[in-house]
Amino acid sequence: MTLPFTPDTTVKPEVFSFFDKATNTISYIVKDPASSACAVIDSVMDIDYAAGRISYESSDQLIAFITEKGWTLEWILETHVHADHLSGAPYIQGKLGGKIGIGDKITVVQDTFGKVFNEGTEFQRDGSQFDRLFVDGDTLSIGGLTAYAIHTPGHTPACMTYVIGDAAFVGDTLFMPDAGSARADFPGGDARTLYRSSRRVLELPDKTRLFMCHDYGADGKREVHWETTVGEERLHNIHLKDGTSEDEFVRMREARDATLAMPRLIIPSLQVNMRAGQIPTDKSGRPMLKVPVNAL
Repeated sequence: MTLPFTPDTTVKPEVFSFFDKATNTISYIVKDPASSACAVIDSVMDIDYAAGRISYESSDQLIAFITEKGWTLEWILETHVHADHLSGAPYIQGKLGGKIGIGDKITVVQDTFGKVFNEGTEFQRDGSQFDRLFVDGDTLSIGGLTAYAIHTPGHTPACMTYVIGDAAFVGDTLFMPDAGSARADFPGGDARTLYRSSRRVLELPDKTRLFMCHDYGADGKREVHWETTVGEERLHNIHLKDGTSEDEFVRMREARDATLAMPRLIIPSLQVNMRAGQIPTDKSGRPMLKVPVNAL
């Protein structure tokens, strides 16, 4: 499937990265160089899962950075419903404004995990918790910048890559070249679909900057890195470099996924993130998370 737009690598947004060590997540602030407008991509809300305590240090870093610069937050974007960290989107929105956006297939994720967590009819499965649902090829503006949303499913049904000039924010679709690709064994994931989505991202010009949502330092063998290029991925990605067939990738990905444990924060993350970062409550209105048994 070809890209639904013509990439323009002469446009160079300013990108600021924030690494959350507890979850190995990288959040981004993307700014229009010609104005004060900016967007946040893949924010983090902190949780002490054992103690059941929520805090906002990671999101407060983004808020402080934007506030000190005097910038205007226009968008808070999610690349997908994360299974390894909780989104800080509504907290940031409450402090700075901006619209929360995600791919329109969030409705598929909500339907799937609404059943897993035995959510009642009060849990809306229409994506209405978000301000905007993107379909493939949609655009949004960050000041004078035009960002394109590309549907890149496979890791989850709702995965989106946001392409802004010479920068692309790929979520979990791709990892650094020595780390390969995301898993595809969560409900709604599919290795063959992931291959096709990844190759679609790699249709972007070679010098396009790619920004990862996670990096684990090659299991501690190197420092954490989160920026590479399309050209580097096509040459060196251990799972997806040029010449790797779809069938080869699917065999590798499915065999590898069968050995992986569930992410440490998957149970709280899914409940919160499918609600656009809102914490669910019990019938009395108290914040409350569920633990489904033998459901994942």
